[in-house]
Amino acid sequence: MDTKELLKKVRKIEIKTRRLSDHIFSGEYHSSFKGRGMAFAEVRQYQYGDDIRSIDWNVTARYNETYVKVFEEERELTMVLMVDVSGSELFGTTKQFKKETITEISATLAFSAIQNNDKVGLLLFSDEIELFIPPKKGKSHVLRIIRELIEFRPKSKKTDIKQALRYLSNVMKKKVILFILSDFMDDDYDSALKIVGRKHDVTGIRVYDKYEEEIPKLGMIPMLDAETGKTILVNTNSRTVRNNYKAHYLKTIDYFDDTFKRSGSGTINNRIDESYVKKLLGYFKRRGAK
Repeated sequence: MDTKELLKKVRKIEIKTRRLSDHIFSGEYHSSFKGRGMAFAEVRQYQYGDDIRSIDWNVTARYNETYVKVFEEERELTMVLMVDVSGSELFGTTKQFKKETITEISATLAFSAIQNNDKVGLLLFSDEIELFIPPKKGKSHVLRIIRELIEFRPKSKKTDIKQALRYLSNVMKKKVILFILSDFMDDDYDSALKIVGRKHDVTGIRVYDKYEEEIPKLGMIPMLDAETGKTILVNTNSRTVRNNYKAHYLKTIDYFDDTFKRSGSGTINNRIDESYVKKLLGYFKRRGAK
């Protein structure tokens, strides 16, 4: 992809996702993810309705008038986007690939974070760590993240969520808001997620295509495994084949839901022909109401 085309794509995603984050998500994001606590800001004269427990007795005695302490939330947080760039993300039977939906969701989350003056980092993974961009603030930093999401070409097509979680644990010593964006066609990451979930605020965003849920009846067709590169002939008219495929798929999704629930982490399931706007907004509202 040449530079002109890349910049055009970055700009298109920026316009779409920044509008969403500015007008919809920034407030919901703020109320959903709390700061580290309350910090002293100032003292002011007592007003009717103020909590008497906030009276500053030293200042009150000095000025012979009642003053109260004012506290504000220590707001600055750090968000990390942990994004699956394995071969299975280059699949989609509707308007776009899973990768493109993941890029838009990531950009929306990143702009929501910087609207609240938070830092954003990026971890791209396959079955190895492909790229890590440490968290920073600012629009130019977010645009760099979007560029990487659009044009990055991974070395591997396979997936290993466990290894990515272990890497995250090693590089991020302080608590972060972690969004893991993947189709989660993987297993054996429960123990790693449990460890990460103890320290960090974790949400898994599963992005998938409708034809990954159930194979349509199309006769004998060649099917490519995007992660191994192997092509096999599959008789999609066979009920046994379709049932076995669906059972395997449901087992993977049950593992995702159960593993995240047991680790105390949140989940969002978003099909690429659905509105991720509604899914994110609903998730933020539920979190903010707790």
